[in-house]
Amino acid sequence: WRIWRMVTMTLINKQQQAKVSQAIELAEKRTDAELVTVLAGESDDYYFIPTMWAALITLVTPALLFQTNLWLSQTDILWIQLIEFIALAFMFRWRSLKHFLVPKHVKYNRAALVAKEQFLAQGLHHTQGETGVLIFVSEAERYAEILADRGINNFVPDDAWDSILKPLLAQIKANNTEAGLIAAITACGDLLAEHVPSTHDRDELPNHLVIL
Repeated sequence: WRIWRMVTMTLINKQQQAKVSQAIELAEKRTDAELVTVLAGESDDYYFIPTMWAALITLVTPALLFQTNLWLSQTDILWIQLIEFIALAFMFRWRSLKHFLVPKHVKYNRAALVAKEQFLAQGLHHTQGETGVLIFVSEAERYAEILADRGINNFVPDDAWDSILKPLLAQIKANNTEAGLIAAITACGDLLAEHVPSTHDRDELPNHLVIL
């Protein structure tokens, strides 16, 4: 699996990260599950989308120019297309405009793929008892997902995570990243303590918030 390294554009500072890490530590004291939280600024640079839009618009430019009364040679039109393509490609890379142009299903699919990559990258599939749980958030895509290994899925139904994800997404959309993560981690701790309570003091994975 290829692990993408994203530019950090998160809405959470060092002090807030420490509070999130503390919430992870407290949650893990009540369960045998290994809880890892990953926060990405965005799950892809999506530069192929701005380039595609710039190319499509540039391709129809000659047809529009032919409708005008301008006396343009083929060389003039080629230069106009080249300058237009470069200008649009750079303009469409502006973060807000870029994410407006990218279809929602493309953003969600990319974020879902990165979540699965991170599940492997953080070693959640190598825990004893297969008790790894990942809370993944990608801010730019307004996407959140909880992935659990087989040792957790045997006891916790998939739909049990929905009640945690909905308020988390609401907080992310409201730019309350810290509050959303802490609430989600605490809720996961409650759920896991009920189904997979603590029976040992072993801590296999780091408890800090992972920032991509």
